[in-house]
Amino acid sequence: MIRKLQTEDRKRVVEIIDATNNFTTEEKVIAVELIDEAIANPKHEYYNVYVFEEKGKVYGYHCVGKRALTDGVFDLYWIVVDNNAQKKGIGKQLLDHIEKFVKENNGRWILAETSSKESYNATRNFYFRNNYSIVAEIKDFYKLNDNLVVFGKYIK
Repeated sequence: MIRKLQTEDRKRVVEIIDATNNFTTEEKVIAVELIDEAIANPKHEYYNVYVFEEKGKVYGYHCVGKRALTDGVFDLYWIVVDNNAQKKGIGKQLLDHIEKFVKENNGRWILAETSSKESYNATRNFYFRNNYSIVAEIKDFYKLNDNLVVFGKYIK
């Protein structure tokens, strides 16, 4: 089941974030800040957080929001699945939920930013498998030899 983030989910979601090896310490701090912002303001236009729950346990979440100054572009800020629950279709279900959410909120584009580092190969392949394409790439964005890769999908 995918449902809106609740205050009591915070501890479990932070555990999932902390256990994600690809994230730097800074990225983890930002991810938790967005979780806290969503809890403090459940009707936040820019940080809508939903969790994947099964048998009373949270196994993943996503954070999506409307991009400021646009009339139909949404940013996929985070989509994270517990390391021990990988390759079970949870990420796909979360992504399907994002697409449905965007469509229901009159969105037309979903943009997801990621890194070009080798450790993000699985992330980039996940987007490719789900019919996202690279819409932009900025060389040396995060640091030397670490490009920003922007994936996008047009929602009809």
